Amino acid sequence: MTRSILILFFLTCSFSLVAQVGTTFPQLAAETVNNDVITIPDDSGGKFTLVGMAYSKKSEDDLNTWFSPVYQKFVYKPEKPGLFDSFGYDVNVYFVPMFTGVKSAAQSTAKKKALDKVDSRLFPHILFYKGELKKYKDALDFEKKDIPYFFVLDKDGVIIYATSGAFSETKLDAIEEAMDDF
Repeated sequence: MTRSILILFFLTCSFSLVAQVGTTFPQLAAETVNNDVITIPDDSGGKFTLVGMAYSKKSEDDLNTWFSPVYQKFVYKPEKPGLFDSFGYDVNVYFVPMFTGVKSAAQSTAKKKALDKVDSRLFPHILFYKGELKKYKDALDFEKKDIPYFFVLDKDGVIIYATSGAFSETKLDAIEEAMDDF
């Protein structure tokens, strides 16, 4: 896909997020289920990073629709690869439910639920953020609280692609294209 077609895709699928492309992702420190602190983009290790963020219950539900397909595309490495398995990506993948304001108290409960209900292979990829929201709303242009937002960061933490909403194959393909084109 050429850059001009990719830009057209940005304009048709994520108009409000286009302005974020080309900017550095703001520092975000969050905890895994096991209480390890990950700081994005500092801990990206010079790799592409896909970050999905949600700050309401509805947006978190849509965020969850991305877990399996993103895991299968960018994280999963079978012991005995099959003919159609693809391993061309070395990508950090993080899903970040955000707990802010009065909802901050729910973070520990959400971690406990994750331990019980989420596939343990996803644990290193789910980061629980507790703190200020305004900084991220301003920097990342979160317009609607009821949808998740996704950002592809290059190896230096610069946003190279952004989209929002529930999972679709078209969006996943566009994320993959953004990494391939860079």
